[in-house]
Parts: sequence; C-alpha cells; structure tokens
Amino acid sequence: MMGMVNRVVDWVDARLPVVDSYKRHMSEYYAPKNFNFWYYFGVLSLVVLINQLLTGIWLTMFFSPNEGFASVEYIMRDVEWGWLIRYMHAVGASAFFAVIYIHMFRGLMYGSYKPPRELVWIFGMLIYLALMAEGFLGYVLPWGNMSYWGAQVIISLAGAIPFDLLPFISATEAKEIGEGLTTWVRGDYLLSTATVNKFFALHVVAIPIVLLALVVLHILALHEVGSNNPDGVEIKQNKDENGVPVDGIPFHPYYTVKDLPGVIVFLMIFAVVIFFFPDGGGYLLEKPNFEPANPLKTPDHIAPVWYYGPYYAMLRATTIDFIMSSKAWGLVAMGGAIVILFVIPWLDRHPVKSIRYRGGLSKLFMALFVLDFLMLGYFGTQPATPGKTMMAQFGTIYYFSYFLLIMPFVHKFEKSKPVPERVTGGH
Repeated sequence: MMGMVNRVVDWVDARLPVVDSYKRHMSEYYAPKNFNFWYYFGVLSLVVLINQLLTGIWLTMFFSPNEGFASVEYIMRDVEWGWLIRYMHAVGASAFFAVIYIHMFRGLMYGSYKPPRELVWIFGMLIYLALMAEGFLGYVLPWGNMSYWGAQVIISLAGAIPFDLLPFISATEAKEIGEGLTTWVRGDYLLSTATVNKFFALHVVAIPIVLLALVVLHILALHEVGSNNPDGVEIKQNKDENGVPVDGIPFHPYYTVKDLPGVIVFLMIFAVVIFFFPDGGGYLLEKPNFEPANPLKTPDHIAPVWYYGPYYAMLRATTIDFIMSSKAWGLVAMGGAIVILFVIPWLDRHPVKSIRYRGGLSKLFMALFVLDFLMLGYFGTQPATPGKTMMAQFGTIYYFSYFLLIMPFVHKFEKSKPVPERVTGGH
C-alpha cells in the first residue's frame, strides 16, 4: 500500500511539484526561533479569512440582494443555524480587522517593512486596502438603516473629488463629472436594489478573488526573503555547513504546533463574542441596522463600523475651505492616511530595525502614535462636537507628522542600543 502511495506521489510530483512546494514553504522553510506573542496574528488572519470565506459561501445560498433586509431576517429566523452563520460572518469581519491591525502594529514595531521586505509590506497594504473595500461592500448588503445612510455618506464622496482643479475642466463640468461618477458608483440615481446587486457581486466574487491572490503573493514574497524577528537580525547571514540558518527552525512542525494554542484561545474568545455579545454593544452591529433601510428616517448619528473610525474622524476633522471644499480636503486626508502606509519602507531611515534596540524617543513617539490612532478611532464613532473635532484635528496632524517628520529624522536625536549578531530569546 505504501509503495503504491509513493508511486502516486512521485507521479504527481513529476508533473506538479507538490512535495517540493511543501518542503519550500513548510518543512524546509526556516523561521527565526525567537518568534513571540505578536507573531500569532499572521496565522490568525488566515484563520479568520477561512471563516469569512466559508460562512460567506453559505450565506450566499440564502441571501437575495433584491430583498436585502428581509433576506437577512429570513436567514436569522427561518434558516436552520442561520443566526449562527450570520453572526460568525458579521463578527468575523471585526475580528479580521482586529488581527490585521495588530499584525500591522507588529510590522511597525519590529521594522518588518525594511529591506529586503518592502514588497512583503506593499502586498500587505494592498490586502488591507482590499479588506477595507470588502468590509464596506459587505456592510451595505444587510440594507439596514445604518447601512443605507452609511452608503449614502461614503458614495457621496465620489462627488467631492475636485476635478475643477484641473486646468482644462470648468467648475460646471467638474460638478457634472462628480454627479456622473456618484451615479455610476451607486448604479442608479438613488440608492436602490441596483446598488445592493452591484455591491453583492463585488463582495462575493470580484474582491475575494483579488484578496486571495494578494494573500498568496504576500506569503510567496515573505518566504522568498524570510521572516523578520523581534531582534531584526537576518538569520540567513549565519548558516551551518549544510546551509541551514543556525538561528532558524523549520516552520513545520515547530510553528504549526506552536500556533495551535494561539488559534484555540482566539477561537474561544471569538465564540464568547458570537454567543454572548454579537452586537458588541453597538460597535460590531449598530442598533439602527436592526431596522430596514428608510430614506425618510436619518439615524441620530451616522457613524462607520469601528475599524473605519480613524479615517472617518480625519474626514470630519477637516473644516477648512481653501482652494477646495472642506469635504474635498477631508477626502484627501482620509485617502492620504492610507496611501502614506505604502511608502513607510522609504520614510523610515532609522539604521536599526527593531524597536527593542531603538532609542527612547522612537519608543515614545510610537506609543503616542498608537494612542493617537485609538483616539481617532473612538472619535470617528462618536457624534461630532467642537471639542471632539478639535481633538481629531490634533490627532490627524500627529498621524501625518509621525510618518513625515518623526519617522525619517528621529534617529538623529537618539542613541540606539547595539544590535546583536544573532537572535536572542523572546521577551
């Protein structure tokens, strides 16, 4: 029997390098031996991605975009275990962004975007951008009242693009272009089932294909240059006589086994949220979304889901009307906050990768950046007041200052610790 299995494996491998790929990406892929807690979140993002794909496929079997809210109610009330699958998918969206944000923070903390991993970071940012699009499209599909008004606000931003700044376009033509672009995004002159149908197609087919392709490219790029580690030491620089990194261990079975406890703990927390706090107090599933879409009833406070909060706070924080409208400046701030993440590998000129060995100023400014991002996220989900708007303006200024003024120059004003030649134990 084993001989027959081996012959089948050899036959397949001669035509498709399955064994070679397994060795390259699992059993003979050497990862640094000092991975710590922060490295759980890469594999957790894959776990949540699988959850979203499987539950999403199941939901498409029962969801009708032409019925919207009624279709969701049917899944929740009449489909066997429909409520559980729907909550797994809805809460999974928040879980996805939670693990991705922590994964990105780990990259910032340990300099995982610095050479030779620039392309790994760029693919990661493209995944983040695709996730934001996927999250917004899925947010609209239940066609609750907050979905309706949230879509109204975001889609209207297409009309705020300042085309009139182009020398060959007049103000009247710019307005017509903006209105036409808004109608094209909406798929109709008003938000309607045509909008839901368009977003449904993008949500279940187009964006997932792009997302899966980017995840594959992200992993391939990572395995080509090797994983970073908390010390920022390149393990490929220290190899034994067999060419094996002395500070590396095979990803399988060591890290596949080590990741299991983290996955189990995460799934336990995920299950507790699903069964006991599926709406997250209004942060995961907003209360107005338990009502059908109503163009005549505006929610008391139109706010995005928490994971868009920082960017929505920046959008509202811009109140100046100079050259462009404040809405256009808000769009620039929101878009610029995402675009700037793509060029971090070239903005960070610090000679030391890991925050462990950087000076006190780097640690202080990074801690302030994390607090700033959390503050913006909170203000983005709260009703606007003059005081909160002013705080959001300070937060937006610090966000851009961190990347444009602090990150490129902070190394000139601090003394870093010596970086070890080999990896140390995790702390």
